[in-house]
Amino acid sequence: MKNYKNSIFYIVIIGFFSFLMYWIFKQGKILEDVNVQEKISGNSNWQDFVNSLTHNLQHPLAILLAQIVTIILVAKLFGWICRKIGQPSVIGEIVAGIMLGPSFFGHYFPEFSALLFPVASLPNLQFLSQIGLILFMFVIGMELDLKVLKNKAHDAVVISHASIIIPFALGVCLAYYIYTSFAPEGVQFLSFALFIGIAMSITAFPVLARIVQERGLHKTKLGAMVITCAAADDITAWCLLAVVIAIVKAGSFVSSIYVILLAVAYVFLMLKFVRPFLKRVGDLYATQEKMSKPVVAIFFVTLLISSYATEVIGIHALFGAFMAGIIMPDNMKFRNIFIEKIEDVSIVLLLPLFFVFTGLRTKIGLIDDPYLWKVTGFIVLVAVVGKFLGSALAARFVGQNWKDSLTIGALMNTRGLMELVVLNIGFDLGVLTPQVFAMMVIMALVTTFMTGPALSLIDRIFKTSSVAEITDKIIEQAKFKVLISFGDNNNGKVLTRLAHFFTKKQEQNSLLTVMHLSHANEVNQFSIGEYEKNSFEPILSTSQELNVNVTTLFKVSNDIDADICKVANQGEFDLLLIGLGQSIYEGSLLGKILGFTTRIITPDRLLNTFTGKENLFEEDVFDERTRYIINKTEVPLGILIDKNFENAGTVFIPIFDEEDIFLIQYAKKLIYNNQSQVSILDVRGIVKNNIELKEEIRAIEQVTPNHIAILNDKKIDKDFLKSQDLMMVSLDSWKKLVETRSTWLSSTPSTLIIQEGKE
Repeated sequence: MKNYKNSIFYIVIIGFFSFLMYWIFKQGKILEDVNVQEKISGNSNWQDFVNSLTHNLQHPLAILLAQIVTIILVAKLFGWICRKIGQPSVIGEIVAGIMLGPSFFGHYFPEFSALLFPVASLPNLQFLSQIGLILFMFVIGMELDLKVLKNKAHDAVVISHASIIIPFALGVCLAYYIYTSFAPEGVQFLSFALFIGIAMSITAFPVLARIVQERGLHKTKLGAMVITCAAADDITAWCLLAVVIAIVKAGSFVSSIYVILLAVAYVFLMLKFVRPFLKRVGDLYATQEKMSKPVVAIFFVTLLISSYATEVIGIHALFGAFMAGIIMPDNMKFRNIFIEKIEDVSIVLLLPLFFVFTGLRTKIGLIDDPYLWKVTGFIVLVAVVGKFLGSALAARFVGQNWKDSLTIGALMNTRGLMELVVLNIGFDLGVLTPQVFAMMVIMALVTTFMTGPALSLIDRIFKTSSVAEITDKIIEQAKFKVLISFGDNNNGKVLTRLAHFFTKKQEQNSLLTVMHLSHANEVNQFSIGEYEKNSFEPILSTSQELNVNVTTLFKVSNDIDADICKVANQGEFDLLLIGLGQSIYEGSLLGKILGFTTRIITPDRLLNTFTGKENLFEEDVFDERTRYIINKTEVPLGILIDKNFENAGTVFIPIFDEEDIFLIQYAKKLIYNNQSQVSILDVRGIVKNNIELKEEIRAIEQVTPNHIAILNDKKIDKDFLKSQDLMMVSLDSWKKLVETRSTWLSSTPSTLIIQEGKE
C-alpha cells in the first residue's frame, strides 16, 4: 500500500507542477516585446542552432578545454613513443609541445592552429601551466631529502658545484661571443651572460631520478651519490637563479642587493618559523585517516603564500613553491600522502600544458641558415663539455673510478623540464630572443636525449649491464630455477604457492625468484624503499607460511614486459610463471569466450601492425601484454588463470597431440614434490600408442603408485572438472579450446597454460 501511495504522490506532484510551469510559460509569451518576436522570427531554427554552436565553440572555456584535451592526448602519444625507444617520456612531451607549435602544426596547418590556439587564448594557457609548474616544483622540493645531503654532502657538493661553476663559466664565455648578434636590444651584457650561464649549468633532478630508477641504480652507492649530487645541484642552481632574476629585474647588481636581502629574510623566516610550525602539524596529522581537509588547506595555503611572496619580492613564484616543498615535515609517510595528492594532477593534467606553451613559443623555423645551425651546435657542444666533462672530472678527482665518473657526468648532463623552466623565465623577462630561445630548447632536447645512449655506451665499454646485475643474483648451481613475475600482491601469493608445489621436496636443488617490476611513472625516488618493502611483504609472508626460501628482485622499469623477458632469458630459468593479464582495451578472456570482446586499436597494436608482427583485426586469445611475453620469452612459460587456486592435490592434463607430451614432465614434478593425483586425458590415443611415453608413466607408477591415471573417455563432464584443483594444458591446445568455444571452459578449475621453451 505504501508503494501505491508513493507512486500516486509522485505522479500528482510531477504532473501538477509541470502543468503550472507550462501555463506560466504560455502566459509569459504574451509579455514578450514585439522586437523580440521579430528577432526570433527572422532566423530559422537551424541557423539559430548553428550560431549558438559557433558561439559555444569560440567561448574561452570551450577553447581552453579543447586545448587541454588535445595537449594531453598528443603528449601521451609522444611520451609513449619515447618510452618504446628507451627514452624518458618527458622528451616526448617536449617534442609534442614543439609539434603543436608554429614549428610544425602552425606551419603546415595554420588555419586549424589559429582555431585551436588563438592568440587571445594563450594567456589562459600560460597561467594554467604556471599553476602546474608551481605544484610540480612543490613536489620536487618535497622529494629532496636534506638529511641525505647532510650525511653525504662532502663529495657530492664538490661534484655538484664543479658541475655548476664549469658550465656557468663556459656559458658566460659563450655569451661574450654571441651577445652582439643574438642579445635582445636594450638588454645589458650582465643579464644576458648570467642567463646563458645558468641555462648551461642546470640539471633536471626529476628526469635524472627517473633514469636512476629505471636503470636499477637507486640502491647502489653510485645511485645514492648521483641523486645527492643532483639534489645539491638543484638547490644551488635555484638559489643562483633567484639571484640572477633579482639582478636582471633590478637592472644592476648594486640595486639588486635590496631584492637579495629580502630573499634572504624570506628564506630565514621559512626555515626558522614556518618549518617548525609545519613540523608540529605534520607530527599530529601524519596518517591518511587524520589528514582532514582543514589540515590539507594549511599546507596548500603555505605553498600559495610562499609562491606569492617570492613573486612579489622579485625572484619568481617557482622558487617559493620549491622552498615550500623543502620545508615540509620530514615524516616520509606525510610527504608521500601529499606527493600522491598533487603529483597526478600536476604531471598528468597541468604539466603538459607547460610543454605545449613552450612549444608555441619555440619557432625552429627562425634557425633558417647553416650559420645559425652552427651556432646551435656550438651551444650544444658548450653545454655537453661543461656539464658532462665537468661533472665527470670532478667525480674522478674525489676518488670515483672512470666508469662511475662518466656515468655521473652523463646523468648530470640531463636537463629536461628544469631547463625549459629557466628558458621560459628568461624569455618572459626579455633576456632571450625567440631565436636564442629556440636554440636553447634544441640544446635541452639533445642533452636529455643523449643521456640514455651515453649510459648504454658506458656500460658497453666497461662490459656491464643493469640486467646482468639483476641476474648475477641467480644461483648458477640450482637445478630447477623458477622465476615468478607478479603485478599485484594477491597474484604474487598465488604464483608463489603454485611454484612451491613444483619444488617442495627439491628445495635444495631449486631456486624460487619472485620479481616485481614497477613502471617508472608510478614510483618516485622519495618512497621507493617503502614501496619495494610493501610490494614483497605479502609474498614473504606466504613463503614463511609454506616454509620456502625465495629470492626477491625489484626493478623500476620503463618497459615492464620487455624487462620480464630479458631477466627470464638472461637468467636461463627453467620456468617463468606469470598471471594472465586482462587488457581493459580489448575485453577480458571471459568476454572473448562469450563473444563480447571489444576491439580497440591501441598504440602497441598499431606498432606491431606497421612492423608486420600482427594482423590488426586478427582474433587474439590473450591480451597484448601476455602476447608480447609469449613471443619474446625463450624459456618455458607458465600462464596461470586463477580461479581461487589454493592446492594442487588433483591435477587434470588433456593431451590433444604429440606436442603436448612435454606436460608429463611437469606432472612428474607435481607427483614427486606434492603427491598430486594426476589424471591424463588421452584424447587421440597418443599416450596409448607411444611406447616411450607408456614406459615413462609406468616408471612414475613404480615410484609413486596410484598417483597417475590415463583417461580414455573423450567426454569429460562438468562434475569431474569441478573436482580438480588445477588443469595443465599446452599453449596451442588452450588456443584451440578458446577458439572453438569449448564447453569445458566455463567449468575448468584454475588453469596453468604452459609454453615449451624455445631452442
